Amino acid sequence: MAVSYVVVERGNPLKPGNPKKFYAQAKSSGEVTLKKLSKKIAEGSTTVSDTDVLAVLNELTKMLSKHLSEGRIVRFGDFGAFQITVSSTGAETESKFNASLIDKAKVIFRPGIDLREKVATLKFEKI
Repeated sequence: MAVSYVVVERGNPLKPGNPKKFYAQAKSSGEVTLKKLSKKIAEGSTTVSDTDVLAVLNELTKMLSKHLSEGRIVRFGDFGAFQITVSSTGAETESKFNASLIDKAKVIFRPGIDLREKVATLKFEKI
């Protein structure tokens, strides 16, 4: 199966006078909920129910949030790692910097080698 994409025209916001160019934009073909994932995982196992899997996945999301909010990197084995990053307004000196200058925080995901290799071999299909 291929990843679907459409072609969109975009201008360069840093150079508005430059001609616009055409770029690929990935299009999703739907979504999979945590509940659907738990059912699929349970189907592959004869020892746990989808309710058990869902309970574990719900707890996993709670633990991910807890550890990220405590400043930890959360590694999911070969799958990848989650980490908090921040962006801020600059201060003239270190002593003038304080937490109010932090503009936002976001979660980043760094895929593990298996996932990076899978993404590197994706096929694409224009829709």
